[in-house]
Amino acid sequence: AQGSLTVFAAASLTNAMNDIGKLFVKKYKGSFAPSYLSSSTLAKQIENGAPANVFLSADEKWMDYLAKKKLIDTATRFNLVGNRLVLIAPAGSKLSKVEISRGFNLSGLLAGGKLSMGDPAHVPAGIYGKQALEALGVWKSVEGVVARASNVRAALVLVERGETPLGIVYATDAAITKKVKVVGVFPENSHPPIVYP
Repeated sequence: AQGSLTVFAAASLTNAMNDIGKLFVKKYKGSFAPSYLSSSTLAKQIENGAPANVFLSADEKWMDYLAKKKLIDTATRFNLVGNRLVLIAPAGSKLSKVEISRGFNLSGLLAGGKLSMGDPAHVPAGIYGKQALEALGVWKSVEGVVARASNVRAALVLVERGETPLGIVYATDAAITKKVKVVGVFPENSHPPIVYP
């Protein structure tokens, strides 16, 4: 109604939200002010008084966190979209296809390099990634070589630049760049459903 919108959205939604923002500005002749970071960082900013009209989280945990603190209008909450977790490599990598299954040799595939992923302590993509690796029985073999990124897009950049041989990101992140390729898709039953409330 005001023709202006401040959106706090998970970093993995950057491209989609930028497209939506252009449509919003065109239709309402107003302004669209997005902020893209990890869901945990955005939730903490909202908790500390940062003004946002819309919060799009990459998982339910951080939306629940704000709901418990009565910082969202719960009547407006719904799951907007879903995603898949994928294993990526730099586009020029010799690795082509990885069968991701229980006990797969992720440590061997890294060949002494690091595994790029969102920090599993607080970044949703990293949390899902750790849950998947634990369910598949390989987390302990790679835990010490994880390059913990501040958000999923930062994890993507490490693989794009060839700084890590492999990374775990959302399928939507892998789809936005030609600098990486998807070498494997994590089984959906290896982690909770990935939804964006």
